[in-house]
Amino acid sequence: MTTTDSLFNKNLPPLAERVRPITIANFIGQDHIIGSNKIINQMISKNKYYSMILWGPPGSGKTTLARIIAKSSESIIYEISAISSGVKDLRNIIDKARASNDNGISSIIFIDEIHRFSKSQQDALLHAVEEGLIILIGATTENPSFEVINPLLSRCKTLNLKPLNNDALQMILNHSIKSDIILSQKNIIVDKTVQKKLIQYCGGDARKMLNAFEIALNMSDENNSITDKIVDEALQSKTQLYDKNSDYHYDTISAFIKSVRGSDPDAAIYWMAVMLEGGEKPEFILRRLIILASEDIGNADPQALQIAVAGFQATNIIGMPESAIILSQITAYLASAPKSNASYIAINKAQEKVRKNGTPDIPLHLRNATTNLMKKENYGKDYKYPHNYSDKFVKENYFPSGIQETFYQPTNSGYENYIRERLIKNWPERYNT
Repeated sequence: MTTTDSLFNKNLPPLAERVRPITIANFIGQDHIIGSNKIINQMISKNKYYSMILWGPPGSGKTTLARIIAKSSESIIYEISAISSGVKDLRNIIDKARASNDNGISSIIFIDEIHRFSKSQQDALLHAVEEGLIILIGATTENPSFEVINPLLSRCKTLNLKPLNNDALQMILNHSIKSDIILSQKNIIVDKTVQKKLIQYCGGDARKMLNAFEIALNMSDENNSITDKIVDEALQSKTQLYDKNSDYHYDTISAFIKSVRGSDPDAAIYWMAVMLEGGEKPEFILRRLIILASEDIGNADPQALQIAVAGFQATNIIGMPESAIILSQITAYLASAPKSNASYIAINKAQEKVRKNGTPDIPLHLRNATTNLMKKENYGKDYKYPHNYSDKFVKENYFPSGIQETFYQPTNSGYENYIRERLIKNWPERYNT
């Protein structure tokens, strides 16, 4: 294929942008929120708009849907990206919205990747939403519960978009071939096997599918025929498998955690590198390391949890790419630390006991006597204060009546071995077995 015949045109946007729907009637997928009598359809048909967060994986239609909602309203629309905008930009928009509001014209602000806004940026936005000066439509791939401040989140409706299923992706692919300003003029031949490969490759991401399809089209012969070999060439990429919402993503974090749990720092750091090179947020990795520090290390090395939490705080201060060094240090430490899941097992056993037996009565000697009436009812009577005894320990029953069970079984690993020996000394009937 010659350059003049190329399906690419430097004066035109990419295929995914060219075929982006502009009305709700042409939007494909997400029927659970755009179908007949569903929330977005009702909002547009009744012309009643409210602030919302569109949460979903890449290529699921968040930006498209936000633009459709915004443009369907009789409002002034401001569209910004959280990556390139700051507090000053927000304040300028809010000032304009206030002036428009005085003239009876409402304003909508669409913020792409709102999870990238800092707390101060979100605070600057909060009051305008609270006062009704603007209607916010935010788009995010991250869980809003972690990334959006609670006061702002409570004033927005969160709508969860799902990865597009194969039927929706097939419809999008067919629609693109027929409706695109360039492709509709060509006799595009795409074998069903090739279509299936494109759909499976993209992992529910329509934009990823269309980008790969456009690359394959540019590599096709003069007959515009896309073969299996061409698709394989088009899909070649060092990081193509790692998608933050695909099975490979979850398999990678699983391999990472299991490597740390298995005390292999080299393998753990390797899988962490795969995630970071694939664009994973360091906070996602650190949240799981904090959990692991208690679940898999616990009291074998109590410092592990402190180090994991400190790493999370340090990463928020430093940011990428330097935070990769912090992540590497923490991963190496946790992987090399002695391991114990005794705390994890203990809480599971205790919760199961409570679920089975229900909430128990609190023994009187363990109750807090804060009033004279409580004292008359013998609250706290005969309680033995451990600090008044040698070694700060006294034999006492802290269980409710009829229950006495060993939930926590410390191992002989690391610091937990010291804990185990102390418990054997204090509670031999439970631990000296």
